[in-house]
Amino acid sequence: MMSRKMKLIPELRFPEFEKDGEWVEKRLGKIGEPLMCKRIFKEQTTSNPEKGIPFYKIGTFGKEADSYISIDLYNEFKAKYNFPAKGDILISASGTIGRLVIYDGSPAYFQDSNIVWLGNDEAEIINEFLFYCYSIVNWQTSDGGVIKRLYNSDLKNISIGFPKNEKEQQKIASCLSSLDELITAHSDKLETLKDHKKGLMQNLFPQKGQKIPNYRFPEFEKDGEWSEETLGQLIDIKGRIGYRGYTRNDIVGEGEGAISMSPSNIDDFGYLNFKKSTYISWEKYEESPEIMLEEGFTVLVKTGSSFGKATYIKNLIEKTTINPQLVVLKPTNINAKFLYLIVSNNSIQRQINETVVGGAIPTLSQDSISNFEVLVPEPKEQQKIAYCLSSLDEIITAQSEKIEQLQQHKKGLMQGLFPNTNEIR
Repeated sequence: MMSRKMKLIPELRFPEFEKDGEWVEKRLGKIGEPLMCKRIFKEQTTSNPEKGIPFYKIGTFGKEADSYISIDLYNEFKAKYNFPAKGDILISASGTIGRLVIYDGSPAYFQDSNIVWLGNDEAEIINEFLFYCYSIVNWQTSDGGVIKRLYNSDLKNISIGFPKNEKEQQKIASCLSSLDELITAHSDKLETLKDHKKGLMQNLFPQKGQKIPNYRFPEFEKDGEWSEETLGQLIDIKGRIGYRGYTRNDIVGEGEGAISMSPSNIDDFGYLNFKKSTYISWEKYEESPEIMLEEGFTVLVKTGSSFGKATYIKNLIEKTTINPQLVVLKPTNINAKFLYLIVSNNSIQRQINETVVGGAIPTLSQDSISNFEVLVPEPKEQQKIAYCLSSLDEIITAQSEKIEQLQQHKKGLMQGLFPNTNEIR
């Protein structure tokens, strides 16, 4: 239960509700009944979207459906069994617990037991507000462990605080939903910028079977075909030598050593993120100077499920090295940023996919990377392409930072607008 030593009054409150007193505390089981749809069997589904109604499994929850059920079955089950109403909050009950989707009322069906909702008649608490109550729930067991499945009893026992006045609930929900809409708009803009970069990359580099790009800056239109090289002629490749690997004993806390960069520090668009990092001792860092990262290097994932991901090293704020899954590509006869661009472009990525050695752990050898065939223009054209796409990268980075700031603002706002909540018991 929530602490009885603290009054259930948020730190931030809209002026018109300041005299309304404490919020109410209740378990969700006293507000509504946890519900789920009737089970759908695999043989009742199809992968053909023309055959019926989207069926959302836990893997496609909040994304695009990849399974469908017939309209007749949908109508039959919807009429006879539990089904969410428009505005109900659907909750993922397995996998990543607590993912939330507000049901918009469009024809759709949801996997039983893995996707649940609260049968809330909104007599005490409106769903728009309840959504944000769910957003701050700490989805853990009473001993701090991670919940692997959310059962009805878990959902019933969640305690939430809420104001008795529906107008205050609505005011809080409207404030936060407006901020969510702003974040979504900026996120959409970010995706548009990334798509624009992808399109530019396709046109500024030769496509398969070509030796000149579809689009060329005017001053280079008469320069002829790009030169055929192997990657090894343009770079030095360095990886962590086996006997200089590290063990758990070499891992230290933040501030006690250097970052050992891993594939998880590279997002799907090639941007660096060091929010969650592994640190190794200074002794282990100094042992391998050839893989100490510097501005202008390209880092490529050579081992593991994310093989082929690459990033450009820029603006490091801490000393950083690489773990054994990565290699460092150091430019010798090529523009540094242009090197990153060709490594992350379709031509090299296609060769990576054709060359990687399969098995339990997919792997690229340094020799195979050296032998990748590339097309390169003269240095001035390399520089112009790199500058063009670097400028776009700076805009993308600024947009990402703006979204991060808005998300942090929302986090702080929610901490102020809600009293402390309890964890799942």
